[in-house]
Amino acid sequence: MGNLSFHAFAQPWWPYVFILLAGWLPTDIWRYLGVLSSGRIREDSPALGLVRAIATALVAAVIAQLVLYPGGSLAAIPGAVRAGALVVGFLVYLAAGRRIVVGILAAEAVLVGVPLVLSAL
Repeated sequence: MGNLSFHAFAQPWWPYVFILLAGWLPTDIWRYLGVLSSGRIREDSPALGLVRAIATALVAAVIAQLVLYPGGSLAAIPGAVRAGALVVGFLVYLAAGRRIVVGILAAEAVLVGVPLVLSAL
């Protein structure tokens, strides 16, 4: 039957197949199903409301994880600065008429600017 061990897959093309099977396909299948069924779902349906609530909760969870338990370079920034950037970004987002890019830029300005000011003192 052949060698089916992990080392048998040491071919240079194997990582690309793995990315395709484990990363792209499981994610995109739901996107394709969403596109196919989107014409049949009413915008005010309870199912779409549930999908929106779950998507919003997932985004909120990722943001909370980045603020409370950061990794990499973000971990070097004090927690108060990260929380402040979150608050400033949200308030600017609301003040700018719910423009996401403006809120993100404001939060990034706090994340970059405050540590620079603190290091200069």
